[in-house]
Amino acid sequence: MAVGVFDLFSIGIGPSSSHTVGPMRAAAVFAEELKAFGDLQQVAGLRVDLYGSLAATGHGHGTMTAILLGLEGLHPELILPDEVEERLAAIAETGTLQLAGAVSLPYGVTDMVLRPLTILPRHTNGMTFTVTGSDGEVLHTATFFSVGGGFIVREGEEVAAQQELEESRKELPLPFRTSAELMDHCRKTSLSISEVMRINEEDSRTEEEIRDGLLHIYSVMEGCVAVSLKREGLLPGGLKVRRRAPDWHDRLLKEDKDRDPKYWQEWVNLIALAVNEENASGGRVVTAPTNGAAGIIPAVLYYALHFAPGMDQATQQDRDDAVVKFLLTAAAIGVLYKEQASISGAEVGCQGEVGSASSMAAAGLAEVMGGTPQQVENAAEIAMEHNLGLTCDPIGGLVQIPCIERNAIAAAKAINAAKMALWGDGSHRVSLDEVIVTMRETGRDMSSKYKETAMGGLAVNVVEC
Repeated sequence: MAVGVFDLFSIGIGPSSSHTVGPMRAAAVFAEELKAFGDLQQVAGLRVDLYGSLAATGHGHGTMTAILLGLEGLHPELILPDEVEERLAAIAETGTLQLAGAVSLPYGVTDMVLRPLTILPRHTNGMTFTVTGSDGEVLHTATFFSVGGGFIVREGEEVAAQQELEESRKELPLPFRTSAELMDHCRKTSLSISEVMRINEEDSRTEEEIRDGLLHIYSVMEGCVAVSLKREGLLPGGLKVRRRAPDWHDRLLKEDKDRDPKYWQEWVNLIALAVNEENASGGRVVTAPTNGAAGIIPAVLYYALHFAPGMDQATQQDRDDAVVKFLLTAAAIGVLYKEQASISGAEVGCQGEVGSASSMAAAGLAEVMGGTPQQVENAAEIAMEHNLGLTCDPIGGLVQIPCIERNAIAAAKAINAAKMALWGDGSHRVSLDEVIVTMRETGRDMSSKYKETAMGGLAVNVVEC
């Protein structure tokens, strides 16, 4: 199916959409296939091979435990953090998992085969699942790739999936793959970018379903912040990173009792930090469009609702309208990155995660603040242009340093990009499409040690203990 708003904004658990959500989803699909094919009761052995970036940073990203949960038949969009802890504790205590929720197998994290130096042709985030019978015969095997944002692709189905994508895109009322095509629709129809996206979404959902779904997505973002602000202490993983959001929130409540506009950046920083601290601890977040960049869009949307001109007088209806418009616009820009480049840090570096999210957020804010389609495109272009070349070098393979602070910095970049675009007339020398292609080519040229392998940059130059 064509990429839609609820593909780019989906609910899952931290710390990574490509290394946690995607692998869990792939494992769950494999488990469901065993049931559907009638092989489940014959299973006596299980093997999981992880390749490339999944193997290199899987421990810090929760890949192995996510796969165990998926093999038990659990899905990232449905499971809650308490359930995660309960099931993982049971597996650790008994040494067995419940394959598809029905067959007990002695299997755990240490049984997975890690191949960090082996890169499969399709994508660095590869994983193969194999089950055998009592005689050792292979009953079922499948290889999946986690291509960013929780999206998965099955080996051998890439061409068919691409053809299906192209056909489904053609069936949309206002199909677009490039910014040029999107701008052309806006010119011919006099519609905004959010309206173009909404019309395409209505091909599969009612307007009410779209609105309700997006408001639910935002409520999960708000819930993520609320939970994070109640947590204190250190983040898990061994780096001893202290949670800052609760203390910062207390300080802001004391210093900014009347929501003074001069504190806008402190509030934006707070929201971004809160979301990404919750993500780093395996909490419930919204991929936006990835987990590693999950704090940017909520932080910029918070700015839009609390500091954009006129919002201090807005009704709840106005605020809800702004949320829907913001997310639809951001998603339209996200489609361009997903279609033309990548949102996977393991494929193109952090420019594909934080850079894409910053670009999406800038566009959403520009539209909410009354920008024309040309100004909105300019905002998205400015934000990505100044994230080009951003590397993914997580210390210890954890989504903590530099990821958490990077979300706050990128949120401020998005706001500045939107403001710069709105001070112009929409005309600009560099197009969004040119920047997206440049991001893709930069990612292709980037050394693998800077693409979510924890083998370069801060990951090797900072002492972990």
